[in-house]
Amino acid sequence: MAAPLTLTDATYTVPGRTILHNLALTLTEPRIGIVGRNGSGKTTLLRLMAGLIAPTAGTVRLGEIDPAKDRKAVLTRLGILFQNPDQQILFPTVAEELAFGLLQQGIPPADAARKVQTLLADEGRAHWANAATHTLSQGQRHYLCLLAVLLMQPAILLLDEPFAGLDLPTQHRLHRRLKALPQQIITISHDPAAVATCDRVLWLDQGRIRADGPAATTLSAFTAEMARIGEQDADTTL
Repeated sequence: MAAPLTLTDATYTVPGRTILHNLALTLTEPRIGIVGRNGSGKTTLLRLMAGLIAPTAGTVRLGEIDPAKDRKAVLTRLGILFQNPDQQILFPTVAEELAFGLLQQGIPPADAARKVQTLLADEGRAHWANAATHTLSQGQRHYLCLLAVLLMQPAILLLDEPFAGLDLPTQHRLHRRLKALPQQIITISHDPAAVATCDRVLWLDQGRIRADGPAATTLSAFTAEMARIGEQDADTTL
């Protein structure tokens, strides 16, 4: 089992506002979902867990590692897939994009190139190798980002709205691929359907955990509250 992500009184504050409040979590289940409205702090929480930002109070640990302080150690343990693949893709060709993470891990270029070729062949996408990344569709770019993360063999995957902006066939393909993975997967979404099969679901509300438990229990409470809010003119306050 992978070393668990643990948050102890983790708080994140920016000038004039606290986004996350004293979160205490130990994340051990194979599939974990985190739901909440836009602006509830979900993406900030994802960035905190990944070590892209550090808590302003409290701690985040991946086993004994502080993700914000030891980025090299985190590379082999934790991967992140952002909602927008264009925020993640850096290189002009598919092969270069896939090789980048391996090179960051210290793998020699020739070995990295072989791993890329093997992966693309196994995925039935050998013809992608020299394709320009900007010519791929939204769904293909999203899949490329997933493959780049998987090549680095992390024990934990953090997914930020993984199905947003994808058409239904692409959603089905991505869901099937994710379901088969052995990694622990933590999925952040505003859509209950995206996390309905998770072992555990957390409801983040204004930077605090409002509910935490089995998917059916948490999502029932979340959807009921969203329906209640939807009956009001909830977006009139500036």
